[in-house]
Amino acid sequence: MSPAPLSLTHLIRPAKNVEKAPVVFMLHGYGSNEEDLFSFANELPQELFIISIRAPHNLEFFGYAWYAINFDAEFGKWSDDQQAIESREKIVAFIDEACKAYPIDCNNITLLGFSQGTILSYAVALSYPEKVKNVIALSGYINEAILVEGYQEKDHSKLQIYASHGQVDQVIPVEWAQRAPEFLEKLGIAHTYEEFPVGHGVSPQNFYSFKKWLEERI
Repeated sequence: MSPAPLSLTHLIRPAKNVEKAPVVFMLHGYGSNEEDLFSFANELPQELFIISIRAPHNLEFFGYAWYAINFDAEFGKWSDDQQAIESREKIVAFIDEACKAYPIDCNNITLLGFSQGTILSYAVALSYPEKVKNVIALSGYINEAILVEGYQEKDHSKLQIYASHGQVDQVIPVEWAQRAPEFLEKLGIAHTYEEFPVGHGVSPQNFYSFKKWLEERI
């Protein structure tokens, strides 16, 4: 099966022996592309349909981004939240398109993000909990500024989140990730939070931990 001509470039790995498969949408980090997280695909259960999405913004020298990160001498590093909100909506629209184009179970959607892809995964799931069942949030954090207005009033009771972070992450401070459990608890979201002795990346131990978590929930 070839990828359908949808609004965002993507790679697919169809499920085996499942008519309407649970689906994992993969969202890569800043400066990467759809092939990055797709490298996990062969190690994940065969009954999953996997869709790895390329972020919509080209970077000048390499890769793609969900939103701009600017480095300013006076103000330090800052993110373009408006662009992030636009990408949030593009992902939601893409999920709806994919539900029509592929033999997937749209009541069993997992978002798997890394870094900037995790920030967007949180934004989509917390803003539209009716669309997402599981989130695997690797090396990222919750940016409340890019959630829809009134997200607190939504029903998050069916959402489950696995979050992990490197204890020596040099890109996103571990303290930012550590705020997630309390935030999720207030919304009544079942969650697991783990830390690993690595930098900004996913260790084999981390991979097997989230894989086991996912296998128990698909």
